[in-house]
Formats: sequence, structure tokens, C-alpha cells
Amino acid sequence: MPQEKEIQDSYYIESPEQATVLLNPLRSEIIAQLLEPGSAAEVARTLGETAQRINYHLKALEKAGLVTRVGTRQVRNLVEVLYRSIAKTFVLAESLSMKPETLQKLKDQSSLAHLVTTSERIRRDAMLLMEQSDVGEVIPSATLQLQVHLCTEQQRQLFIEEYAAMVQQLVERYSGSLDKNQDTYHVLLAVYPKPKE
Repeated sequence: MPQEKEIQDSYYIESPEQATVLLNPLRSEIIAQLLEPGSAAEVARTLGETAQRINYHLKALEKAGLVTRVGTRQVRNLVEVLYRSIAKTFVLAESLSMKPETLQKLKDQSSLAHLVTTSERIRRDAMLLMEQSDVGEVIPSATLQLQVHLCTEQQRQLFIEEYAAMVQQLVERYSGSLDKNQDTYHVLLAVYPKPKE
């Protein structure tokens, strides 16, 4: 098996070709499943899709350089190819050479697709924690839901920047030493417009 490269924390999408490939919501979901090496069959089972359909999208993601082959394994009489995402998160770079309206549409749809993927990840993790916990055991977790009125694009941008910086400071303040015996907690943040009901 070839030596695996370490997965990047963030990868900046700078080519229109990569941005277009990533725009498909199913592909965002596939990438979210491949933070650890996995096969088309595994991803298909998790997402409730056919292996053939997942394999088609994996080929497109691999061609665009967003997932990479990291090995193979024998399963009964078949050899499964294992893929892994090249990064944990993907960011659309400002330098993308597209019309401003096309770039904004890509950003909006990619962000919403990521929001769907993230909410699915929270749901999956919560279900696993419930399955793995003992009867009567309390799993420490917290959620916070607030509303804020942001009238302009500038206000929205400043709010998100300050919000992210404050959370980063909080995480750094409470992050202990990298002890394998310590519990690790996920901190996932989302800001999005309230849908009309």
C-alpha cells in the first residue's frame, strides 16, 4: 500500500473545474464520508445509494484531485479500492476566475451543501453516541440556538469574522495537552438565514 499523505485541514478551491465538481451536493456528502479511507460500497451503504452511482461520482472527484486512492483491500472475491478526501474542509478561493455572480452562486450552494453534510454528521454522531452509551449514562453535550438580525452584507461579514475569532480563542483557551486518554469534543458552528415558513 502506498504511503498515505496526511489529510489537510483546509484546501482552497482555486480552479473553476474543481469548484464545478464540488458543487454537486451528493459529492459533498461523499467527501464528508471519506475523512477516513473508505470504498465506494461503504459510502453507498452509509448514504443509501447504489455503489455504481457513488463510484461514478468518486471518479469525478478523483479526476478533479479532491479525493485520492490510498490503497485496496480484499473483500470476498473482490478487490475494493479505498479512497480518502484530500482535506477536512474545502474553501472557495476569491481568486477563482469566474464571473462574480457565478462565483457567488457557487459559494452559496457549496455552503448550503456543507450545512446539510454537517447536520447529517451531527445526527450520525449523536445516534452512535446513544448506541454506545450505557443505560442511564449521561453523555456531556450542549447546543445553543440564537437569532441575530443582520441587515447588510458588511454586517454579516463582520459578524461571522468576529464570531469565528471568539470561538477560536475559546477553543484555544480550553484545549489541553494532546493526551490520547483525553476526551475530544467536536465544535461545529453554523450561521444561515432563517427560511420563510
